[in-house]
Amino acid sequence: MSISVLSRSMTLHPLFLNRIMIIVTVLVYFAILFAISRLTGKQGDNATFYRANRQAPWYMVAFGMVGASISGITFVSVPGMVLTSQMTYLQVCLGFVVGYVVVANLLLPLYYRLGLTSIYAYLGQRLGQRSYGTGAWFFLLSKMAGAAVKFYVVCMILQQFVFDAAGIPFTVNVVLLVLLIWLYTRRGGIGTLVFTDVFQTLCLFTALILIIVSVLSDLHLSVSEAVGSIARSDMSRIFVLDDVSSPHNFWKQFLSGVFIVIVMTGLDQDMMQKNLTCRTLRDAQKDMCSYGVAFLPANLLFLSLGILLTMVLGTDLKGDEMLTHYIQGATKTQMLFTLGIVAASFSSADSALTSLTTCYCVDISQRPHDEQLRKRIHLIMCFGFVLFILLFRSINSTSLIDAIYILVGYTYGPLLGLFAFGLFTRRRPADRLVPYICIASPLVCYAIDQTAQRLSGYHFGYELLMLNGLLTFLGLYLSSVRHKKEA
Repeated sequence: MSISVLSRSMTLHPLFLNRIMIIVTVLVYFAILFAISRLTGKQGDNATFYRANRQAPWYMVAFGMVGASISGITFVSVPGMVLTSQMTYLQVCLGFVVGYVVVANLLLPLYYRLGLTSIYAYLGQRLGQRSYGTGAWFFLLSKMAGAAVKFYVVCMILQQFVFDAAGIPFTVNVVLLVLLIWLYTRRGGIGTLVFTDVFQTLCLFTALILIIVSVLSDLHLSVSEAVGSIARSDMSRIFVLDDVSSPHNFWKQFLSGVFIVIVMTGLDQDMMQKNLTCRTLRDAQKDMCSYGVAFLPANLLFLSLGILLTMVLGTDLKGDEMLTHYIQGATKTQMLFTLGIVAASFSSADSALTSLTTCYCVDISQRPHDEQLRKRIHLIMCFGFVLFILLFRSINSTSLIDAIYILVGYTYGPLLGLFAFGLFTRRRPADRLVPYICIASPLVCYAIDQTAQRLSGYHFGYELLMLNGLLTFLGLYLSSVRHKKEA
């Protein structure tokens, strides 16, 4: 920072103090994370890094998973959903609850019975080595891209509110934040994250509730008056039962919520790795059902905040801009927002990097006991994470980022098809054809979506995931018939 810039910052005394207080808040936050890491990562072996020695208390995992499932983008975007879809997102959340019950009673018993560290090892045992590798690579590539996009958006927000004022370049910002994740996860891995997630979830919801309190203060409303105002709002509609063609129709949203959880939690190493740290299957099932139910009140808070923000700011802003616009110029709410978004983004990014390391070491290299490999890969994954984020920064295209999100969504369909085929049939597909089937399925799915839009104007939403999984399932089924005849 030049002397002239520093002097200008000093003359803006309140603003300068605001930035200092935000930086101090973040530093204290990370100091607590490092303290937790030191206490929980003393062993530093692979059993701790991958599975926390299967000794994690289920209630701590459950509480931490609520925060780990809420990314920084969720923190910013969900309140703004009320502008375009009212509170219909809660229909998806109802589907989440059912989805978590399905995963707890269908997939968790399978994973515990086989004693899995990585869930994709099931594909190798049931379908073959190429199926195993295909599932692992689909997860690895999609998780790296998806997690990096989410963290990129958060880095941009922190750059705007914290680092620009201090004269710190974006590259330094990204490297510093990813370095902090590496430092507190490098020894304990998932064994540390079980405990840091509890702290981060507590920070996230403390920040959210205090921001809501701040908005209520600006509106001069009590809690009971706020509840009444939200209920009377035109944006408070939850259920859409009268319009079958609407993308917000209850059954479309509900069933999509069920399948989103089954695929993006039950078939995702990142989300399942913490659930596999519980002492027993029964504990893991209690953990999953508990935090599944918690999603309803959590998202109700976010959507309620969105309605309250429209009362303060009006409805002219874009959804993603409402919360960031509200906190500008307010020291207390900027501190709370920074704390909340850091907690949300780091609890998501740190588990993504840990699961990526696990997937490579256990599934791709198949050397789960090599501690030196695990340490090297963990560092390489962090380096790759930084490169992806800087790449998104250099492109700086919102349309491309949206395309990457769509691409990531497409990659979960083949995982759904692979696991469904293994669980619900007794056949074995032609293993050598599985990679080609899993690549072809999203491409065919995309072609169907584009054709439907041109011919009828129908645009697939969340149901695209189910179609993608069905196409993969059919491809595997047809290949298994052919393989049987050849045999």
